[in-house]
Amino acid sequence: MRNPNVREAQKKQVLSTKLTENVSFLTEALGVGKSFDVIYRPLEFGGRACGLFFVDGFAKDDVMNLITINLSRIERGELSIDAIAKLMYTYIGYVEVEKTNEMSKIITAVLSGPLVLVVDGAEEALIIDARTYPARSPDEPDIERVVRGARDGFTETLVFNTALTRRRLRDPSLRMEYIQIGVRSQTDVVISYLEDVADDKLVDEIRQRIKSIDVDGLPMADKTLEEFLFKKNWNPFPFVRYTERPDVAAVHLIEGHVLIYTDTSPSVMITPTTLFHHVQHAEEYRQKPAVGAYLRWVRFALMLASIFFVPLFLLMSLEPEWLPKRLAFLLPEKAGNIPMFVQLLLAEIGIDALRMAAIHTPSSLATALGLVAALMIGDIAVEVGLLSNQALLFLSISAIGTFATPSYEFGMATRMVRLSLLILTGFFHLPGFLIGLAAWLILLLFTRSLNTPYLWPLLPFNGPALLDVLVRSPVPAKTKRPKALHPKDPTIK
Repeated sequence: MRNPNVREAQKKQVLSTKLTENVSFLTEALGVGKSFDVIYRPLEFGGRACGLFFVDGFAKDDVMNLITINLSRIERGELSIDAIAKLMYTYIGYVEVEKTNEMSKIITAVLSGPLVLVVDGAEEALIIDARTYPARSPDEPDIERVVRGARDGFTETLVFNTALTRRRLRDPSLRMEYIQIGVRSQTDVVISYLEDVADDKLVDEIRQRIKSIDVDGLPMADKTLEEFLFKKNWNPFPFVRYTERPDVAAVHLIEGHVLIYTDTSPSVMITPTTLFHHVQHAEEYRQKPAVGAYLRWVRFALMLASIFFVPLFLLMSLEPEWLPKRLAFLLPEKAGNIPMFVQLLLAEIGIDALRMAAIHTPSSLATALGLVAALMIGDIAVEVGLLSNQALLFLSISAIGTFATPSYEFGMATRMVRLSLLILTGFFHLPGFLIGLAAWLILLLFTRSLNTPYLWPLLPFNGPALLDVLVRSPVPAKTKRPKALHPKDPTIK
């Protein structure tokens, strides 16, 4: 078992002028010989003994071969004076090269992918960033599809994602700050913002929160990072907006938001966000303003239906005398074998079970799963009296509203609100429904995302901003950045 003080020793260790000592230390620290993919290659260039450390699978073979072939042509004695400087500025033509004497930095570099060249008699080593990661192509995201628009989406490779953003924002003030998080994982994280637009206090707060994270690793990438950043983990409402679309990310950068990229994640976090950031979709801005406004109103209606239809239907079933006679057809003609509250609760659990089954079902079988759920389970449940037709109808409308929500995280939060209202209504009838509604509104009222009110621009009220939320206005008419972000430049040109 490795001594717990070894990691601290590595942080303080620096290179010596003896190659054998450096190779011995790095071989032990990197597990050369114990891990098949961590490789040490002894070499000799210009009469000087050298060592090359790299991880098989990360190093670009063609670049590595070109570098070693070029170095093999160095004449004996040419590296006798200031070998590292000559290698870096004369003989190694690769662009991304840096020197260091810190063992911890060398170890992290090797495990991150770059090559490390150590030279006998030199107190520094060269880090050559000739790496490549297994990566997929930037395909269109599954969740944020549009009829017209770009078909490229973020991938699990950090440098691809930053490049996709820069392709859309060629602004010299666009900043991409690099931080590594996780004692063991050393996960790459990037903070992105427009320096002459974003609020300095907001950027500083996010930067300090990220740097203060002390954790072994971020295996779940951005989601783990979010929980460390906000720490209000029992509040179901999301404090950030996730997007897999580079165009959506660029729009929010222009508005003054700060974006957080995490390596190995195809999603980018947009901070800070309010409730209304989670109800807008790129499709609205790929259509004419009138069409976009109509789509937004339909989406708002579906989202409200996903929250209130089922609890209100249960309330009317428990108190049928409150329902106008002309709407009496919405209620079952006779009481079922199972109380309506239990029916709705079972149906809610069934929808979640179906959703989870669909996620874990191979694509080729997903259609068959939908047919089984719709034709067999639903139809038979009604026939045997387990569920009523009305219960299935209202649950279906609620499910459609949940899936029509652009933000998956916000859709799941509204689902939790619906379940809470359903349970409170089932036990306490109208008082329970009102108590649940009041608790939900109070929670939203006191929720803040990085000191930004969650209900802005409704509370605190901002008329023009609220109008822009409710009505998809033409882009030329949007001349102001959101005041809640406190942008340095409040005007959009």
